[in-house]
Amino acid sequence: MNSSIIKNYFPEISTNQEDKFAQLQDLYEFWNKKINVISRKDIKELYIRHVLHSLAIAKFIQFKPKTRIIDFGTGGGFPGIPLALLFPSSDFHLVDSTAKKIKVVKEVSIVLELANVTSESGRAEKIANEFDYIISRAVAPARKIWEWAHYNTKINISSRKTRGIIALKGGDLRLEMKNLNKPYQEINIKDYFEEPFFERKKIIYIPL
Repeated sequence: MNSSIIKNYFPEISTNQEDKFAQLQDLYEFWNKKINVISRKDIKELYIRHVLHSLAIAKFIQFKPKTRIIDFGTGGGFPGIPLALLFPSSDFHLVDSTAKKIKVVKEVSIVLELANVTSESGRAEKIANEFDYIISRAVAPARKIWEWAHYNTKINISSRKTRGIIALKGGDLRLEMKNLNKPYQEINIKDYFEEPFFERKKIIYIPL
């Protein structure tokens, strides 16, 4: 599968955005040989399993200009990099505890000229700044992400501008969401994308 699948689901993207999405395959194949950030079986399915999966968030919400988003446990840049490509007027801060993964994020951001992306190596609970949204993909249980937001990361949760956590998850989430013990919304990604990969994939939205 090539990058044309992005245009199929997001026909509004510009030619410039389309070109940048098309570069992702070669970029991640190059860096994956140096630093293993994506499993070998997944790298050939990059556009479905990583890029399109990340962009499911864009089907759930359209980030407004100047929105500030932090990506907890971004790995090689997912979901942050695809979303930053789609929303060039929003600001994305990508965080991962593994420095070599952040190196990949930085290099990809430079090549794609993503001026709206910053990144750092560190633990999510140590980040000191204010953001409107937390995004993540299978990095931790929902309760743990909620605790990071409330007790550790200095996100201004009393501000009206802080809107919540958006997490990409899969499988049976009943126990995890029971343990969250907070209001949340669960969205089936299969309602957005028809590929079988998304059959059990979910978006979990947790208001803050």
